[in-house]
Amino acid sequence: MRDTERGRDTGRGSSRLPARNLMWDSMPGPQDHALSRRQMLSHPGVRIQKLCDRVSSSTLLDDRRNAVRALKSLSKKYRLEVGIQAMDHLIHVLQTDRSDSEIIGYALDTLYNIISNDEEEEVEENSTRQSEDFGSQFTEIFIKQQENVTLLLSLLEEFDFHVRWPGVKLLTSLLKQLGPQVQQIILVSPMGVSRLMDLLADSREVIRNDGVLLLQALTRSNGAIQKIVAFENAFERLLDIITEEGNSDGGIVVEDCLILLQNLLKNNNSNQNFFKEGSYIQRMKPWFDVGDENSGWSAQKVTNLHVMLQLVRVLVSPTNPPGATSSCQKAMFQCGLLQQLCTILMATGVPADILTETINTVSEVIRGYQVNQDYFASVNAPSNPPRPAIVVLLMSMVNERQPFVLRCAVLYCFQCFLYKNQKGQGEIVSTLLPSTIDATGNSVSAGQLLCGGLFSTDSLSNWCAAVALAHALQENATQKEQLLRVQLATSIGNPPVSLLQQCTNILSQGDKIDRRGSKIQTRVGLLMLLCTWLSNCPIAVTHFLHNSANVPFLTGQIAENLGEEEQLVQGLCALLLGISIYFNDNSLESYMKEKLKQLIEKRIGKENFIEKLGFISKHELYSRASQKPQPNFPSPEYMIFDHEFTKLVKELEGVITKAIYKSSEEDKKEEEVKKTLEQHDSIVTHYKNMIREQDLQLEELKQQISTLKCQNEQLQTAVTQQVSQIQQHKDQYNLLKVQLGKDNQHQGSYSDKTQVNGIQSEEVGRLREELEELKSNQELLQSQLAEKNSLIENLKSSQTSPGTNEQSSATASARDSEQIAELKQELATLKSQLNSQSMEITKLQTEKQELLQKTETFAKSVPVPGESEAGMATKTTDVEGRLSALLQETKELKNEIKALSEERTAIKEQLDASNSTIAILQNEKNKLEMDVTDSKKEQDDLLVLLADQDQKIFSLKNKLKELGHPVEEEDELESGDQDDEEDEDEDDGKDQGHI
Repeated sequence: MRDTERGRDTGRGSSRLPARNLMWDSMPGPQDHALSRRQMLSHPGVRIQKLCDRVSSSTLLDDRRNAVRALKSLSKKYRLEVGIQAMDHLIHVLQTDRSDSEIIGYALDTLYNIISNDEEEEVEENSTRQSEDFGSQFTEIFIKQQENVTLLLSLLEEFDFHVRWPGVKLLTSLLKQLGPQVQQIILVSPMGVSRLMDLLADSREVIRNDGVLLLQALTRSNGAIQKIVAFENAFERLLDIITEEGNSDGGIVVEDCLILLQNLLKNNNSNQNFFKEGSYIQRMKPWFDVGDENSGWSAQKVTNLHVMLQLVRVLVSPTNPPGATSSCQKAMFQCGLLQQLCTILMATGVPADILTETINTVSEVIRGYQVNQDYFASVNAPSNPPRPAIVVLLMSMVNERQPFVLRCAVLYCFQCFLYKNQKGQGEIVSTLLPSTIDATGNSVSAGQLLCGGLFSTDSLSNWCAAVALAHALQENATQKEQLLRVQLATSIGNPPVSLLQQCTNILSQGDKIDRRGSKIQTRVGLLMLLCTWLSNCPIAVTHFLHNSANVPFLTGQIAENLGEEEQLVQGLCALLLGISIYFNDNSLESYMKEKLKQLIEKRIGKENFIEKLGFISKHELYSRASQKPQPNFPSPEYMIFDHEFTKLVKELEGVITKAIYKSSEEDKKEEEVKKTLEQHDSIVTHYKNMIREQDLQLEELKQQISTLKCQNEQLQTAVTQQVSQIQQHKDQYNLLKVQLGKDNQHQGSYSDKTQVNGIQSEEVGRLREELEELKSNQELLQSQLAEKNSLIENLKSSQTSPGTNEQSSATASARDSEQIAELKQELATLKSQLNSQSMEITKLQTEKQELLQKTETFAKSVPVPGESEAGMATKTTDVEGRLSALLQETKELKNEIKALSEERTAIKEQLDASNSTIAILQNEKNKLEMDVTDSKKEQDDLLVLLADQDQKIFSLKNKLKELGHPVEEEDELESGDQDDEEDEDEDDGKDQGHI
């Protein structure tokens, strides 16, 4: 037992020796002759050699299995010895003993212990690690034969846990050691990736989780394998695992799945498009449902959320193609993912790491997409009163007590909000204008926060505010002009100063103001703001040059010989002065382009000016800032350049250099060229519009051509049909003519018996065909005749109906005439009665007047007693009563006459109407008679044709009889019956015509 322990100690000591000596030390050499035979047998090299011999030579499976188990137990401690001596034997076991899962499992475990570096035993502090990397060397030996990797992939198809799990671990270790080489072998192996994808569907969590780690190593930096894995339904399976594990509340398995998703999506446009088209972005929303509770932020949950946010950023990264990024941004807004992120952004109790990454994620989700930017502008923080989220974030940016990483994230969010967002830029600049500033001071605007940060004593706040304000002016000439209106109150009693003037004042003070942070950071920020402000804005250049102190300050800064730190400021001053020359519209006589160039040549020198201008792009931090839009700096001292400003420098450095060296004549020529180019552009735009109109016209004409082609095709088909029908009719006509000619010839040459007998059979067949055709023609003619007969019957019925109508109208007119005669007689009698009554009335009136005269004369001559007066009064009253009655009767008679006259007019109208209907019916009758005559003519023509056909049939039958062919009597009977029916129809038609 002691000897065994001693041997293990010797082995452990040998593992600390260099690799090239271990093999020799493991074998007994001349220096070991003092050892006993028992000690030699206990030496690890000898034991491993004997075990290898048993594995290779033993015929019993149990013996080989025990030997491989022993090698597995030795492989952890004596990794090098086992690897050198046993690797080939173990591979042979994998090839030959696949039927026994136990020995396969031992062999795979042994190979894993040899190749993996994860379980290297710890060495003592005084010893050093071996220089050689045993894992990579053994991996290279193993994959030298590609069949070994293919064999390992085939073993992964085994469902046995003791085979599949060690195989997964071994393949993962191979990928970690020599990833690209193993990836290439798996890629060319048939169904290699598909076999590995089955691991995600394994019900045993250990194998599934290790399968995720295997796919992580397999998909790292290999776009082809990433595409294959994605199209093998990896997204669906991984998202299901994340959901089963509890999303962000899950364990390390969720983190592993998220890392695998990152490998599949990062810098892979095809997989990103597949992820979006598969509606997998919508399944990311529940990840960020963190709830309202402030507790429960475990370390694993923070890690999971951090990786989830990074995965969202992979889909909307600025380095992706613009079309793919905008489509993902649209999907994130539509499914509510952006809203969920903004909820986390405004929540309380969120860890600083998660809050910072959430701000960066929201930044890239809204960057350059107008809909998302508008939504973010409407988000309010849950405060009283509610404030816009932009204002709350800017408060954190200009607060020097906030973490540096958080302030950088807020600046990036503000930059992304204003990127290609002229509406947002206008809203930010409007908060600085006098008309929109809140006089009460209750609410703080974004513009006020930026101005406060721009003029604070913290250099980092100055830089961040200057860069943020520069982004509000980026590629927006309107807002550059609007910002010139901003006025600032410097102190009580002094007049307000423009924002442009205040920036130049602070710039000229330099290091006189005591600031916290970098010395040059404030000046660099202000110079970047001024360069952005004045570029492509001649009005701003004029305002800047209007202050007579600005140009001498810039020339003085550029001309001085300062240290390395100040060289960057000199380069920015040279850039600002170059912008003032290049974008100068020569509106100020004292600072025209030519005079500024002469000033540079006298005070600085053109070569020195260009050299100072080149300090910007040569700075070490310039190239770092130009790589990514996100301001990602390790410390505040590195925060010098902005990404968008580096693009501006790259654009203007060359044109400013050319402008400095140009003479006035060249400037004039350039202006003329610009004018001609503008004219050319206008002409080009005009022609472009014409081309657009012509394109529209061409599209319309193409549509018309397509419709005409369709119509032409239809007409052609109709023509072809008609031509075919005409050809058929011609063929029939020619056939009938030939048949008639043959019939005549046959009748002329019938006397020749020998010739007839020679062609008798052929003529009989031809005559039968002709007979069949004539029968079919006869049937057609009979059907046409039946149609004509039905038409004649309809016409006859319609003819009889107008006759009855005419009779009824005649009787009605006779009745009306009788009524008119009776009414005339009544009217005459009434008139006579009226005349007689009027005569009586006139007589009575005359009698009344005579009586009145007599009474008057009698009253005058003789006084009358009272009785006689009373009698006269009664007489007069009687006469008056009779007169009133007569008047009443006359009125009644007049009314009756009036009513009779109205009835007479109505009867006249009815009579006129009946006359008009009679005329119409007469016209219709005439038309029907014409139709009847036409139909009769057609019927006669048909009868003539039928008669001709019957004559031909009769002649053909006679010929057939003469030729000796039997003719059925039914045909004759049918033809006779048809003739009888036709004769009856003709008789009926004639009788109806007479009627």
